[in-house]
Amino acid sequence: MSLLTIIYAGLFYAATVILVGGLAYRIYEYRKTPAPLNIPTTPAPITPVGAKLRVWREVLVFESLFKSNKWIWLFGFMFHFALALVLMRHLRYFTNPVWEWVVLVQPFGMYAGFAMVAGLLGLWGRRLFVERIRYISTPSDHLILLLLIGIGASGLGMKFVAHTDIVDVKSFFLGLMSFNIHPLPADPALLVHLTLVAVLMIIFPISKLLHAPGVFFSPTRNMADNPRDKRHLAPWAAELEK
Repeated sequence: MSLLTIIYAGLFYAATVILVGGLAYRIYEYRKTPAPLNIPTTPAPITPVGAKLRVWREVLVFESLFKSNKWIWLFGFMFHFALALVLMRHLRYFTNPVWEWVVLVQPFGMYAGFAMVAGLLGLWGRRLFVERIRYISTPSDHLILLLLIGIGASGLGMKFVAHTDIVDVKSFFLGLMSFNIHPLPADPALLVHLTLVAVLMIIFPISKLLHAPGVFFSPTRNMADNPRDKRHLAPWAAELEK
């Protein structure tokens, strides 16, 4: 087994532990954070079921962003929808045999990489050229966008420019899952792509990318607008009234 294979196996084991452990801890923190006030963003649903549906509309179609800015919505939706297709396509590297629906999504996921990069470039252009957005943007905002663009561009490069042995790549990741490590191809484009993916996994739990799970815990989205009908009492406040 080559040193390169050992390094990348260790890198992905560490990145997976950090990603899963960090996300679990953050979700635990979100769940435990008290919400002492009923603060849904109005107009809001007046029933708990309606509030849940509102959250899912935010997750699936970015409803509030669509209402506020159509251009930003277009680039944001383009990126996230394409990313979902790309991730589904990549499941072929972690399943054996490959699930039927993953086989069906392959041609769509392959070209979704272009839409993903285009959406990211649009979102980055917004931070560069829209003055009020540029003013509140931090270096980490730009670096995360560059990281995601790098992942998408290097993935497209492996598919359409410098091909790599995807059989060996799949063998490597299946081996990682069973703790039976197989050699990793030493293609430069592949190594760049995998390094960027590992970096993304490591920084995910400490970055603004946490809006992915965080939206489910946002009181401005998941609360019903019913303060006149039902008293909102946080669990810790209920304990004090006993």
